[in-house]
Amino acid sequence: MSVLETLLVFVLGLTPPVVSIWVMQKAKERAQARLRDSMQMPIVRVLQRNQLPPDQYYVEGVGYLVGDITCRFNARSAYIRCAVNPSGPCENCRYYEPRES
Repeated sequence: MSVLETLLVFVLGLTPPVVSIWVMQKAKERAQARLRDSMQMPIVRVLQRNQLPPDQYYVEGVGYLVGDITCRFNARSAYIRCAVNPSGPCENCRYYEPRES
């Protein structure tokens, strides 16, 4: 075997692992970029709205909550108003119960 053939066998043997490492690195970069974008998405939505719905409140340390926060059944979520009547409205809700301290 000549030196050229030996070098060719060596390069062909190393090609699959090198390609595999390169593909894995690209996949990792894409996954990190998607995670970073998804983590910033809610902030972008809030900044784009520039106004809150009438029954959405900001609670320090918790974030945005929707619905009547004095109700016992409030879900304490930015998406669902309450466990009994998730879509609302909270005004004159027949399930309203004041929260006990």
